[in-house]
Amino acid sequence: VQLQASGGGLVQAGGSLRLSCRASGITFSRYGMGWFRQAPGNERAFVAVINDSGLSTVYADSVKGRFTISRDNAKNTVYLQMNSLKPEDTAIYYCAAALPLLRVPPDDYKYWGQGTQVTVSS
Repeated sequence: VQLQASGGGLVQAGGSLRLSCRASGITFSRYGMGWFRQAPGNERAFVAVINDSGLSTVYADSVKGRFTISRDNAKNTVYLQMNSLKPEDTAIYYCAAALPLLRVPPDDYKYWGQGTQVTVSS
């Protein structure tokens, strides 16, 4: 199983980035997919999750209205569109796959990607 995250980078506050995570080795359409982030010195924190069909989503309060999670089951890929970025969004972002479908706690996730760095400058 491999989850390959990409799309991170350096952006100014107020800017946007789109993260992608392509999965292989799993039946992607059966899994809920989540995004998490970890800043230096902090625990890994939930950002967003989308269910298998893409019709249901859950967001952390800190990103509601700014981030959008979506998926393309034909491409085995989940996305995180991040708008109006703030310096406090700076972290390594991880994608993860879970059964059952809409899960928030990191311990509920079975498979993890390697992470992609997002840095937001003020």
